[in-house]
Amino acid sequence: GDLLPADGILIQGNDLKIDESSLTGESDQVKKSLEKDPMLLSGTHVMEGSGRMVVTAVGINSQTGIIFTLLGAGEGDEEKKVKKGK
Repeated sequence: GDLLPADGILIQGNDLKIDESSLTGESDQVKKSLEKDPMLLSGTHVMEGSGRMVVTAVGINSQTGIIFTLLGAGEGDEEKKVKKGK
């Protein structure tokens, strides 16, 4: 159940299965391998296996950070519209 803190590319793995439901909404675990699907995303949980990754993005540059930024930008736009209307 370890939480991945950053985006990265899998460089070594042993029967690694990830719960990506926090990003995709899909409850199925995703099997990650070097050949097929090496991308690991922040905010997801390791459910089985082990692995090593090279970190490619952290904070607001990660997939989770981009989503939160977009959600925050949408809220800010709504607040600006309300303030302009008063």
